[in-house]
Amino acid sequence: MLKTRRIEKIVKGFSNHRRIQILELLEDNPELSVAEITENLKINFKTASEHIRRLSISGLVFKRNQGKNVRHKLSPLGNIILTFLRTLE
Repeated sequence: MLKTRRIEKIVKGFSNHRRIQILELLEDNPELSVAEITENLKINFKTASEHIRRLSISGLVFKRNQGKNVRHKLSPLGNIILTFLRTLE
């Protein structure tokens, strides 16, 4: 069972509509850079970077260095959270 502080960290990680959009985008397009996420969602680079940082801290997104770029993809927990969120629609 997850501890309550861990649950809080996860919930805070996805508690923004842009972060949920990023999770959905990464589900369909794994291994995107911040620039590619920014372009797809038509949002500011700095904003996207901060949202991705929060998703990563909460364990919903993995980061992988590829040369000068950092690639992002959903973690298994990120997939579970998306499934959960869809039950709320």
